[in-house]
Amino acid sequence: MPEERLPAIRRARLGTLTIYEISEPELEIIERGSPESIFLNFAIFLLSAAIAFSVALATTSICSNRTFLVFVVITVIGYLAGLLLLIMWWLSHRSTTSITKTIRRRLPPEGEQIQE
Repeated sequence: MPEERLPAIRRARLGTLTIYEISEPELEIIERGSPESIFLNFAIFLLSAAIAFSVALATTSICSNRTFLVFVVITVIGYLAGLLLLIMWWLSHRSTTSITKTIRRRLPPEGEQIQE
């Protein structure tokens, strides 16, 4: 049986490794992922569309009442939904940031004795 060639293994060592302990609710918040990016993307899209429709309403004359009404409705819904999603993004962004700050604060400053 021919001898199998094993791959060469290279390892880069870490200087220090910091391990953080987290609670179950904190883990669940982290597991949920980041919905704030979806909120922010949709908020930017809706606000951009609302601004574009606002510019169209301000710079053109629309003869049809039905078309004018559609433009106004899309503009108003775009601004309201965009602002709502922006607020939701801001609130969820702060909660995720505060969780990570809380976890990082548990680590005592370097050089302090850990009391158990």
